[in-house]
Amino acid sequence: MSTDGTTAGPELGLLKLAAWTSPSFPVGAFAYSHGLEWAVEAGLVHNAESLRAWTAHLIAAGAPRQDAVLLARAYRQLDDEVGLLETAEVAAALKGTAELAQETVVQGGAFLRTVRAAWPQPRLDALAAMFARQKVELALPVAVGVSTAAHGIDLAASVRFFLHGVAANTVSAAIRLSLIGQTDGQRVTAALEPGILASASEALAASPDDLWSAVPMVDWCSMRHETQHTRLFRS
Repeated sequence: MSTDGTTAGPELGLLKLAAWTSPSFPVGAFAYSHGLEWAVEAGLVHNAESLRAWTAHLIAAGAPRQDAVLLARAYRQLDDEVGLLETAEVAAALKGTAELAQETVVQGGAFLRTVRAAWPQPRLDALAAMFARQKVELALPVAVGVSTAAHGIDLAASVRFFLHGVAANTVSAAIRLSLIGQTDGQRVTAALEPGILASASEALAASPDDLWSAVPMVDWCSMRHETQHTRLFRS
C-alpha cells in the first residue's frame, strides 16, 4: 500500500526496497560488521576472494539465510498477531552471541521507526504499539517482513533485496577496514549475485520453522570481537 492506504504498484514497491535495504538507510548498519572485523584482524579474510567466500557462506548458511526465512514468516503473519509475536520473540533469541543479538534488534527497531516516519502506514503503527505493549524487541528481519507486507510489496523481491543488503553492508565494512578498494568491492558484490538468488529461493520455499545456521567461525569471530583492543565496529 502507498502512504494514503492504496495498493502500490510493483515499481513503487521496488523503489521502497531500494531505499530500505541500502547500507545508507538510517538503521545504524554502518556500525556493524557481523564478526568481519575480527576475521580481518585474524587473517581469515585477507583479500577480495576470501571476502567473497566469507560472505557467500554467510548468506548460504548463516544468520542471513535464517533471517530470510524469518522475514517470510513475519510477512505471512501480518494479520496473525499471536503468531507474529512468537516469530518476533524467536528472531530476537536466535543469535549466537551478545553482539549479534544487539546488531539485529537495534537495527530492527530503527528500521520500523524510520519506515513509519517516512512512509506512514496505519497497520505498522498498530503493530509497533503491540510490540511495545508486549515489550518485544524487534529483530531486523521481522521489521522488514511486516513493513514490506503492510506496504503490499512482493515477498520474493523483499527477500532478495534483504539478502543483497546484507552482502552490500559486508562489502562496505570490508572497504572501511581497508581490506579492499571500491572497485574490488563491486566485483565481490557482482560475484555474490547467484548465491543471493539461490538463498532467497531456498528461504521462500522453506518451512516457516526451518530455522538453522551453521557458521561457527562467524560466532567465534563475534565473540573474539567483544574484546578486540582496537575496533571500528560494534560487532
